[in-house]
Amino acid sequence: MNANSTPDAERPTVKPDSHLTLHYRISLASSGADVISTFGDRPATLTLGLGQLAEPLEQQLLGLSEGAQARFELASGQAFGQRNPDLLQRVSRSMLQAHGELGASYQPGDLLDFAAPDGSRYAGVLKEIDASGALLDFNHPLAGQAIHFEVHILGVL
Repeated sequence: MNANSTPDAERPTVKPDSHLTLHYRISLASSGADVISTFGDRPATLTLGLGQLAEPLEQQLLGLSEGAQARFELASGQAFGQRNPDLLQRVSRSMLQAHGELGASYQPGDLLDFAAPDGSRYAGVLKEIDASGALLDFNHPLAGQAIHFEVHILGVL
């Protein structure tokens, strides 16, 4: 061991409120296709417990040491919940126009943002649109999906 190396027991470990610098990749277990990856680009920085990363993914990081590399398999719905059919909502054309940009043209797959009566915001993916209204899916896009979660912890504060 050289003077610059730190034994694993002395390296900082990830705790519930840790500030992290890391590379991570989320990919679909079904196809292996990357959903997001910071590998090969700038690493991410985040603070656990603030909702910057889904809570089930944060749980996988707890106890890892600075410098650790790990890969986790999360079963269908484990990372982003199961799909909820109640989160498929039909809205009228007037509601769509009231919440959209003036003169906007929408296509299936577009992400639309809506305000709730309490002031919070909800994002939904447009599934269908016709003359009377639209069908929106307010499920997380990865809900019900099994995923691979790969991390390289670069720094822990």
